[in-house]
Amino acid sequence: MAGNLRSAAVLGVLLAVGLIVGGSFIRQAAEVWQQSSRSVTVRGLAEREMPADLVLWPFNYSASADTLGELERILSRDEQTIRDFLVQRGFDTEHVSVTPPRITDQFSNLYGGQRPDERYRGEATLLLRSPDVAGVKAAMPEVTSLVREGVLLSPNYEYRTEYLFTGLDAIKPEMIAAATADARRAAQQFAEDSGSRVGQIRQATQGYFSIEDLDSYTPDVKRVRVVTTVDYALED
Repeated sequence: MAGNLRSAAVLGVLLAVGLIVGGSFIRQAAEVWQQSSRSVTVRGLAEREMPADLVLWPFNYSASADTLGELERILSRDEQTIRDFLVQRGFDTEHVSVTPPRITDQFSNLYGGQRPDERYRGEATLLLRSPDVAGVKAAMPEVTSLVREGVLLSPNYEYRTEYLFTGLDAIKPEMIAAATADARRAAQQFAEDSGSRVGQIRQATQGYFSIEDLDSYTPDVKRVRVVTTVDYALED
């Protein structure tokens, strides 16, 4: 009988110890889980206005003639006229390229009175790819001189002037740092409002950089943007 009582007492003590230890473990686990679940996800934005550093200026020109030989002569003359125009304004000929002419037989599938006066029509594009953005902007109003010299320019949306910004790699680190700092400010404000403080970064995602025209009237100035998403732990 006494042995049974001693066994029961020992068992009771062990159960009590187990409950205490188990309760402590559960409490610690709950605290860890609660702490790990306390976080805030914020986005940070960085923007810059950057001037374009490369311009693509196309000259699309066309001509018509009765023979292919005459058409080739006119197109070659027009190409040289455009080249001279650019050289006179200080542009490097190494930045100039020309597409092969696109030639159409205007008599094909046309008969009688439907036929145009000249049989062949040719079209080509001379492209200036230059870092001298200011020089291009200054020369643009003078393009009418080419028309006076007999160059038939055919501008349209497909052959519009484009301004590019190619210096993204140089400003990437600073912009990412600025976006991350902006995200932390948002997290700190949230933490203050909730009576917490910002802890370590749990996860961060860098968004894509976007480069857009500042507006439709200022294509030579670019707005560069990046958004970062950061998950911060919150601590008491």
